[in-house]
This record gives sequence, structure tokens and C-alpha cells, in this order.
Amino acid sequence: MAKRKVRVMLAEPRSFCAGVVRAIEIVERALDVYGPPVYVRNKIVHNEYVVADLSAKGVRFVSRVEEIPDGAITIFSAHGVSRKVEDGAKGQGLQVIDATCPLVKRVHNEAKRYSRKGYEIILIGHPGHPEVEGTLGRVDGPIHLVSDLEDVRALVPKDPEKLAYVTQTTLGVDDTRGVIDELKRRFPHIRGPDVKDICYATQNRQEGVRRLAEFADVILVLGASYSSNSTRLREVGESSGAPSYLIPDADALDPTWLDGATTIGITAGASAPERLVEDLIERLGELFDTQVVRPEEFNENVVFNLPRELTASDRLSA
Repeated sequence: MAKRKVRVMLAEPRSFCAGVVRAIEIVERALDVYGPPVYVRNKIVHNEYVVADLSAKGVRFVSRVEEIPDGAITIFSAHGVSRKVEDGAKGQGLQVIDATCPLVKRVHNEAKRYSRKGYEIILIGHPGHPEVEGTLGRVDGPIHLVSDLEDVRALVPKDPEKLAYVTQTTLGVDDTRGVIDELKRRFPHIRGPDVKDICYATQNRQEGVRRLAEFADVILVLGASYSSNSTRLREVGESSGAPSYLIPDADALDPTWLDGATTIGITAGASAPERLVEDLIERLGELFDTQVVRPEEFNENVVFNLPRELTASDRLSA
């Protein structure tokens, strides 16, 4: 029986952002320079494929620095850590290489800058997310976490005239707009970052899904279920009118989702490697007679430098 013809359309941009590329390169460089084992607190990025690949090369992922042998090479994940975690690592004499995304660090610095000026800080984000935990632990003064309008309405700051907000980087402009509008309604003098301070990768990938939804009958999003930006891509696709499914890899595809579809859209979260996209295209080729449409590459033109420990000519050997 002849296979049904379908068009497979890829979103642009998709997959790794500059912060993820940098974090993974830091781990791989550390393996080259110091040799295994290298310890990473938490998953370096939110993707099991990446974690499994690095584990096979000699990386040991731990949830607490106390699990790391004293003096060992230690890497903080792209999501950042609290000052308490940082101090604990110093106390154990760990050789720390910080893979925190520079955009996350910018949020930390913005929050600390406002706090030093006497502002109460409001962090817009998801409770329990490692980036949020890190940011909460970077501010010495009062800081409040809000996730939705109810949280904003329940806020009782000490001085409503002196508030400032920052946001989790994996939330796009549309994700935070309602909360920010309500904050400004309740507290007209509140200070906050410019739109340009929103993570470029989050916003670009969400806009790519919206464009994809104009043509696709169904959208497949590659990414981990615990990845905030991947989960949001699925939600954006769904809200844009295309049934959308989040899957970790091609093996998780349910062909019944594609019944009647003539155009299938594919995207990937900022922590999902392009290899997963190619595997999914191959799987779809087994099921259908596919025509793959690859849009013109969207060049984000963002590159982050590696830490000095991995580039300096006088770096210490293991």
C-alpha cells in the first residue's frame, strides 16, 4: 500500500540556544582539560538525551554539592544557583566552573541592583524551577515569587511605592504580560526591565511556533516534560490553533495524533538537540511519504564566551 503524502515543516528557530550551547561546551571542555569524572550540580540543561550523552563521557550529575568529593571539578548548571549553594561549594574546596547562562546572571544582577537601592523584589516565575530557586537565593532583601494574577492580588509589600520586578528567563513576553500589567495596575510606581531583557531564545522560539501554526495541522514539540520553555512551546502551538504534543524523542510519537494531517510541524525546545529533530523526521518518513520543508535559517547571532578557567593559557591541570 502506498504511503500517505504529508508535508513536514520545521519551525525556525528551534533547538539549542546560545546559553545551552555554552553550558554543554563548558562540560565537554572540562572533561578534555581535567579528565573525568567531572561533577555537575543538577542537570546541566533540561534534556535527558544531553544528560545521558554527557554521563557516558564521565560526567556525574548530583542534586547537592554535599554529594561531590572535596576538591573535585564542579560545574553549576545553566539555570544558576543560590549564594548558599555557591558558599557550600567553596567550603568543600570544590573547583567550580560556572555554566550559568549569562542572561540568567543578568536577572540576578538586576534583582541585586534594585535590592541594594532598597526596593522589594518581585520575581515572576514558576515555583520549584531551578532558575527561580537560584534567583531567590541571590537577593539579600525581601523578594516575592509570583506566578499568576492571584499571586499578584495577594501581594502585601511593605512599601508599595518601592517595588521592582524581574522575570524567569524561560518565560516569554506573552507569558508575563498579564502578570506585569496587573503589577503595574496595583503598583503604578513599580520598576522593571525593558522588553529587550526577556530571553531572546524563548521569545524567538515561541514566535516560530506561531508562524508554524499558520500552516501545520498538528505540531510536535521535542523537549522534556519538565522543561519550562518546551512545555510553553506546546501551549503556544495549541493556543495558536494547532493540536500540539510534547514528546522527549521520536519513540514517544503516537501515530494516531497525525490522522488526517497533511502538514506536520516540528519544533524543539532550547535545551533539545537537533539530533532529536532529525530522528523524528526519519520516523515520520517510515510512516508517510514525506516532503520536508526547511525554512531559511533564522540566525540569532548570539554567542557567549566560555569561562576563563577553560580558555586561559595558564589554567591548572587536573
